[in-house]
Amino acid sequence: MNNLQSLLQTIDSFVWGPPLLTLLVGTGVYFTFRLGLLQFRHLPTALKLVFSKDKSSSTHGDVSSFAALCTALSATIGTGNIVGVATAIKLGGPGALFWMWLAALFGMATKYAECLLAVKYRKVDDKGQMIGGPMYYLQYGVGSKALAVMFAVFALGVACFGIGTFPQVNAILDASEISFGISREFSAPVLTLLVAFVTLGGIKSIANVAGKVVPAMAVFYVVACASVIILNADKLMDAFELVIVSAFTSTAATGGFLGASIMLAIQSGIARGVFSNESGLGSAPMAAAAAKTDSCVKQGLISMTGTFFDTIIICTMTGLALILTGAWQSDFSGAAMTTYAFAQGLNSDTLGPMAVSIGLMFFAFTTILGWNYYGERCVVYLFGTKAVLPYKVVFVALVASGAFLHLDLIWIVADIVNGLMAIPNLIGLIALRQVVIEETKRYFSQVAADKMTLSRA
Repeated sequence: MNNLQSLLQTIDSFVWGPPLLTLLVGTGVYFTFRLGLLQFRHLPTALKLVFSKDKSSSTHGDVSSFAALCTALSATIGTGNIVGVATAIKLGGPGALFWMWLAALFGMATKYAECLLAVKYRKVDDKGQMIGGPMYYLQYGVGSKALAVMFAVFALGVACFGIGTFPQVNAILDASEISFGISREFSAPVLTLLVAFVTLGGIKSIANVAGKVVPAMAVFYVVACASVIILNADKLMDAFELVIVSAFTSTAATGGFLGASIMLAIQSGIARGVFSNESGLGSAPMAAAAAKTDSCVKQGLISMTGTFFDTIIICTMTGLALILTGAWQSDFSGAAMTTYAFAQGLNSDTLGPMAVSIGLMFFAFTTILGWNYYGERCVVYLFGTKAVLPYKVVFVALVASGAFLHLDLIWIVADIVNGLMAIPNLIGLIALRQVVIEETKRYFSQVAADKMTLSRA
């Protein structure tokens, strides 16, 4: 058993090692420059599109562009924002936050490209629902059924045995037990029933819940983080300076922090950043494909803001809370470190931990919903719509069993398949790069022409 675990850990370290991280960030760098710094120049436009009502009378799609974004965000805003940031800073020091920002800024271009392709190559299933994602642009754009199947199998693995179930279930049950004293025996069936109730309703039900819960929870968590930052505002400039300096110099061991090299800061920051916002992994395109839109570029811009909200805003605020309160130098790690930061920052041993627990529970719950939908799209691609109900039954059963499973092997396998998802997806993005560039040029040329016509009128 120990031999198997060490073998899997070696595979995991290889999968999430420098080659994949370089490929992920490199793809983002390529699209950033080929699209003329699109994520910087057009971020205001993208944010305006997110918060304005879509005037297009598109008959294509199942949910609004905003609901599609919230579904994607429900899967990405999760334990990574609370636990992942703490893990990155514990390993790589405050400098890891800088590399997280860098991964996110380039990742926005990758997210734009993959979600544009999802809408361009989407299809309608035999129940009349929109279906799309890497499986479809790999099969119909690249022309490789093998890569498409590979992606669908890996993504289904992540939905059932990875991010979609066990880690989230355990995060919810641990938080409810520690903060509210609710036993696992009581909370596990309640959680299972809630997941079953929402997911059996399909994308419209999931998007409806995500559209309400995700913005509310993000605002709640941001306000809690902002309170910690404001109460420690006198140290804010020092914290930013520490992040920048630590990104390019080795961090000395202090307190419970063991010290970190520049390489460790880079690797932990980029890996956790990518893990949190999922840019390049191919998950968000499956939600983007369901959007009611006639423009693949417009949906690409809206989807790109997901990485901005997830990492640039939420992960940054968690990171600053950890650094300002000195929690990163404590003996705690993971969720316990974030909880300690909030307790110190808000000067309350009840209010701080409560804020983290509530955030963790809701973020984890919406992640289960988002990944349930991604798994369903993969099942439809692999086996057709007839397999959806059996899949949902299995998924709900896995949620129920996740409450009582503590297998280290499962976490390692989950991490491996999560990384493997990215490989076929990145091959697709690189192969279809010209399609992304041409669609983008066409859209912005049309926008410029429309503005010219209006100014003449």
